[in-house]
Amino acid sequence: MEVRRTVPVALDVDSDDAALLDDTVDTFRWSAQYVVDHAFQGEYVTTSKTRLDDETYDDVREKTDGFNGGLVQAARNKAAEACKSVVARWQNGKKASKPTFTSPHIVYDKRTATFHEDCVSLATTDGRVEAEYVLPDEDSNTPHSEYLFSDEYETTGAELHYRDGDWMLHIHCKTDVESDTSARATPENGTVLGVDLGVNNLAVTSTGTFWTGDEFEHWQHEYENRRGSLQQCGTRWAHQNIQSVGRKEDGRFKLMLHRISNELVAEARENGCSVIAFEELTDIRERTGASWGHKWAFDRLYEYVEYKATEHGIVVEQVDPGNTSRRCSHCGFTHPDNRTGERFECLKCGYGNHADYNAAKNIGLRYLRRNQTGGDGGVPLGVRLNSGTLNVNGGYSPASSEART
Repeated sequence: MEVRRTVPVALDVDSDDAALLDDTVDTFRWSAQYVVDHAFQGEYVTTSKTRLDDETYDDVREKTDGFNGGLVQAARNKAAEACKSVVARWQNGKKASKPTFTSPHIVYDKRTATFHEDCVSLATTDGRVEAEYVLPDEDSNTPHSEYLFSDEYETTGAELHYRDGDWMLHIHCKTDVESDTSARATPENGTVLGVDLGVNNLAVTSTGTFWTGDEFEHWQHEYENRRGSLQQCGTRWAHQNIQSVGRKEDGRFKLMLHRISNELVAEARENGCSVIAFEELTDIRERTGASWGHKWAFDRLYEYVEYKATEHGIVVEQVDPGNTSRRCSHCGFTHPDNRTGERFECLKCGYGNHADYNAAKNIGLRYLRRNQTGGDGGVPLGVRLNSGTLNVNGGYSPASSEART
């Protein structure tokens, strides 16, 4: 099983090399935009990398005075992926427009970048530049020591970003690990961790752990206000600062979601779960009243949990969320009046609890009902709660005295 990690590393770049990298960023973005514009010219959007390469490679090289071939292909790949994303949204009945590339970045692979222990050599529009890493102590407990300095991880490529006057190289590492899924997904310890997503609470698990949306909401409004103030200026300086605000917002939220995803995976491991079950993310905005920002956060959170859980042999799945907020996790009675705001109280059996917590348990139960059969001994036996497990029929089993309470 392949595990991938990305390690951000600051670069020490002198003024001459910085000017060269600036020019390379502009050329890379122009190349990617040229490919996108070409892909959108016909009756249908072209998404094939091979076809786009055949139809644009020579033109891009000629128009950029012989831009590095590896970087031209990386720009083409970036453009093709953006086009595929647009087409996928159209196929799902969603709105999407032709992509534009504004973020100052370059994609590197092993042909266009050479990674050394203390520096990196990067292809540019005029030869190569060499930049030293700005690193924490090798013995410190950081991703650099765990992945970048580790002999177990192979460096496969990187993305160079320019933010707030600093050059940052996001180095991609990978390794192969032996999956222990079969060992964990056994009747003795296999349980499901249900996860409900929402606006007031970004995530709630069937074990009763809440990650509130207060911090996300605060910073979302803060960055919206900053952009609004800058847009009223209408100057070039304001436009550049709007882009800077967007990059800061993106970075802050990604750090927040990485933290939550780490804690979610730790919750599953601590409780012996072999599966983490999320509600399906399709149409989640319509169901929850979430903003586009929340939808982006839900997608990223699922993505982060998925690849981090895989390393520990934990399966991450999505299930149909239909009526999970209206169904009683205790008796199964479903009615829209069971839920009032954040309060859930079953009209039939009287069970009451936080509505998101009830939904998280139902999401776990939905996974069990979808997957459990009488002859499959590897299917998890129950939904993990804080103090025990809930089986597919709603029966509760208390945890052993050793379990976490």
